[in-house]
Amino acid sequence: MDLTPRLLEQFVVLAEERHFGRAAERLSMSQPPLSQALQRLERQLGVPLLVRSTRAVRLTPAGEAFAQDARRLLDAQASAVERARRIAHGAEGELQLGYVSGLAHAFLPRLLREARQHLPGLRLHLHQNLSSELVASVRSGFLDLAFVRGPVADADGVDLQDLGSERLVVALPEEHSLAGRDILRLDDLVDEDFALPSLTALAALAEQVSAACRAVGFTPRELARADSLSGLLAGVAAGGAVALVPEQVGASRPAGVVFRPLEDPTGFLAVATFAATRDHQKDPAVLRLLDLLESFDDAGRGE
Repeated sequence: MDLTPRLLEQFVVLAEERHFGRAAERLSMSQPPLSQALQRLERQLGVPLLVRSTRAVRLTPAGEAFAQDARRLLDAQASAVERARRIAHGAEGELQLGYVSGLAHAFLPRLLREARQHLPGLRLHLHQNLSSELVASVRSGFLDLAFVRGPVADADGVDLQDLGSERLVVALPEEHSLAGRDILRLDDLVDEDFALPSLTALAALAEQVSAACRAVGFTPRELARADSLSGLLAGVAAGGAVALVPEQVGASRPAGVVFRPLEDPTGFLAVATFAATRDHQKDPAVLRLLDLLESFDDAGRGE
């Protein structure tokens, strides 16, 4: 049985018009070939679909039912073709997306909003982890794309796209004596206790903080260590410590914590963010998502 899309379309149009002449005009064909095509369809099905008269066409009960099913078949075919094209162009599909913890404050929500608006057929499955683990997951193929903090120690098999840098700011207890100042110098913190980032879980940030403090002549006095940015802020909110964190963290507005910008005489007060993909990434959906990042300014790209 050869039920081609064209044959189904011819029957559906005739079912809508109930007139061979009007149906033939809509189909951009003459009436005799249309009549012959419908006769061929009835022979293939082995049932009458039409009751013909000189003025009009009436559908049999089998014809009414077949017209409904034929419309659904044509719609399904059109949908399948369109979906394949959307997937091929990266507008639909599923991606496994990794990110470091600090991205959840501003960068990731913005990216998800942009994706929902411009790529509504794209489903993103989110995975939070350390930068080193995210890079390994990209390399293994578990993740399609990850947003990580540099420097990245082992980038073999992975492409890193620099998304820009983000300044560090001081997180202070809201009752701290320095909280009333609009801007701070790093050496204002020489005598403060610090909540410091973990040397493993937040390795890039730990190195930035240590390098910045060394550059102005002191080693931060450790009161606590935390393996997440939320842990650092909890230590600050408790009132006993200050911390250096990426500026986007302020978007979370944690209770009991204020953020103040730093003068930057050292050149160390910034952390870099990278998009990590497998070498020679060809997935159209990944490429479309990366294209969205082109509209982000540097302030929207950090951790």
